[in-house]
Amino acid sequence: MTSWQPGWAEFPPALLEFWTERHLCTLTTLRADGSPHVVPVGVALDVEQRCAWVITNGPSHKAHQAAADGRIAACQVDGARWSTIEGTVEVRSDEESVARAVERYAARYRTPRPNPQRVALRIEVDRFLVSSGLV
Repeated sequence: MTSWQPGWAEFPPALLEFWTERHLCTLTTLRADGSPHVVPVGVALDVEQRCAWVITNGPSHKAHQAAADGRIAACQVDGARWSTIEGTVEVRSDEESVARAVERYAARYRTPRPNPQRVALRIEVDRFLVSSGLV
């Protein structure tokens, strides 16, 4: 395992490719009692804005827990290759942030169905944990 802190201008090509390929991720937030809440999500890296995005329903557990705790981890795996993003998270409901998150999600996965309750989780990435070969 290697830890890499974002130097967004010098992003390792193999790591960028891995976070651009279509892989489902798991998102981990903490419940009020400290136990982990892990759910499958799509995570879209946004090198231009130096963050990662997750889209979800405003009333979802992940949105509430992310807002309450402020820390988050997202992981993806493909065979022996894996990477985890760790960072702080902000729940955003403004039209511009949600549109950006949807745009990034659509580029990696597919265009999501309309959802008037959609919010965006904006992850400020502190570091990437990665398997060997990605950095």
